[in-house]
Amino acid sequence: MKAFLRSQKLALLGLVLGSVGGFLYYELIGKTVGQCKSGGCAITSNPIGSAIYGALFFAVLFSLFKKS
Repeated sequence: MKAFLRSQKLALLGLVLGSVGGFLYYELIGKTVGQCKSGGCAITSNPIGSAIYGALFFAVLFSLFKKS
């Protein structure tokens, strides 16, 4: 288990930073844009959706930098 966590530390870091970033995006932008307040924006109208999309995006992005 430790070996797996060690080998995937960049992806896990991306998950954490992405979920925080996605939630902050919801708080700062999703709540203030008029169309998104009514649920018109699929990603930013929901804090959980924003956190999940951010986590997945950053996990994939950070895993690209893993050494072979």
